[in-house]
Amino acid sequence: MINVFPALAGFGAGFALLAAVPVGAAEAARAADTKSEVPAEAVKAEAVAVERSEDATRVANWIASSGDNRSLPYVIVDKKAARAYLFSAKGKALSDAPVLIGVALGDDATPGIGSKSLSEIGPAERTTPAGRFLAKFGIAAGNNKVLWVDYATSVALHTIPVGNKEKRRERMLSKTIEDNRITFGCINVPKVFYNKGVVPLFQKKGGYVYVTPDIKPLEEVFPRLRVQPFLDAAAAAN
Repeated sequence: MINVFPALAGFGAGFALLAAVPVGAAEAARAADTKSEVPAEAVKAEAVAVERSEDATRVANWIASSGDNRSLPYVIVDKKAARAYLFSAKGKALSDAPVLIGVALGDDATPGIGSKSLSEIGPAERTTPAGRFLAKFGIAAGNNKVLWVDYATSVALHTIPVGNKEKRRERMLSKTIEDNRITFGCINVPKVFYNKGVVPLFQKKGGYVYVTPDIKPLEEVFPRLRVQPFLDAAAAAN
């Protein structure tokens, strides 16, 4: 689930165990409450139960046809629709679920936000950054395991934090998407989606998380997507 508690500050390289985590990281860590195949030829990603947005569909088809996921499972987080889509390493759509994301609109993380405590993060800084991220599990404060999406900026994907006071479960289950913006930047997902889908697929080698933008053009966030139609046309011609 998206980072309700993003300020898991000061992450170093590699998703290793954190010997020391700054103030604010403990809250982010509490969000995680959980105690590959080689891709085949390029094929269009299969449809899921809930119709994807145009942005998510374009990203899904680009990944499947280009092999951008490099034989790893992946999740597409559609910020505009407040929904996440889980795919196998071969581009097979496995499941989808509503998500909670950062309160503020925006596609970039504030420089240095990873070293801030939660109390130091202003409302305008609580964004879920857009982009392509190599995500791996790591240990955060409290010896809790989280899927780090962007370790340097403290953005993780995990379930709803225990003891939250923002009615996050109700927000996630509501029919509207406006109230899904509540976190500090992390991505909150349902337990079943996380425990039965993300954990088994990502626990060995990790995988990719693709976060679509709120404001920026899709091609600016995923530059390689811009040239994919030309590559597809060239392949068809041959």
